Amino acid sequence: MKNIFIEYPKCTTCKKAKEWLKENNIEFVERNIIEETPNVEELTNWIKNSKQEIKKWFNTSGLKYKELNLKEKLEHMSNKEKIELLASNGMLIKRPLLISDKDILIGFKEDIWKNALQNNME
Repeated sequence: MKNIFIEYPKCTTCKKAKEWLKENNIEFVERNIIEETPNVEELTNWIKNSKQEIKKWFNTSGLKYKELNLKEKLEHMSNKEKIELLASNGMLIKRPLLISDKDILIGFKEDIWKNALQNNME
């Protein structure tokens, strides 16, 4: 499987991450998080395989998150409801995402990406 880079093209962090991937010769397929929002099945698998708590998948600094007052509501929702909510609007999902065979990276932190992708960089 090729790396899937899920981004919101106007996001500066996504642009930075994409540039970093290119500079390090890491192949990827681009996917716009708005035009092709991950569905419930994809999110369910990715969240499970990421070994991250579901809370990490939410774009907590996003306008939509704040508009829906999710900080209050999430603690009363089941994981199934949270995943359905994420799948309903790509702007709720933390980005960028890099989905590979070995790792699922949420948000861009260069040192974490470097460690996770080290084998691809050699």
